[in-house]
Amino acid sequence: MRIEETPLKDCYIIHDTVFEDSRGYFFESFNQQKFTALTGIANPFVQDNQSRSVRGVLRGLHFQRGEHAQAKLVRVLQGSVLDVAVDIRKDSPTFGKHFAMELSDTSKTQLYIPRGFAHGFIVLSDTAVFFYKCDNVYNKQSESGIIYNDPALGIDWKLDEASLLLSEKDKVNPLLKDITETL
Repeated sequence: MRIEETPLKDCYIIHDTVFEDSRGYFFESFNQQKFTALTGIANPFVQDNQSRSVRGVLRGLHFQRGEHAQAKLVRVLQGSVLDVAVDIRKDSPTFGKHFAMELSDTSKTQLYIPRGFAHGFIVLSDTAVFFYKCDNVYNKQSESGIIYNDPALGIDWKLDEASLLLSEKDKVNPLLKDITETL
């Protein structure tokens, strides 16, 4: 396991050591002891989630408020996505900034997104299976979001607007400037 810092404070790219031969491949997708030693983050993960989506599905930008905030360790099991993390911690030097990277089943790369970040992804392949570990359980009353096309964030989702598939709730999320007082 190798950790790479992103431009966002406390957000990391995780490169796993992959062993490949004629039979296929093997890699350790997570090891809490190594992760803590490399990042200093000791919060255990308590919930795993998985979704399958078709090309153009944009999920996000989501976050949990208050005591139910979640850090996430995300990866793609099949296909490819553009994954986006947005720092919404008001006291952070990278507040309001985002980081985007392609995650795919072939890269076997993961992204660690700390608490206090909004998160989203868009499917770039025909289908994608997305997997993530959370360090806190989901709480419906604490869920919130930021509109995916907030001009202040300037996220390039890589697909044209007409091809995006969004949930009804993700179409009406507020702008970042409208949620900062209630984080």
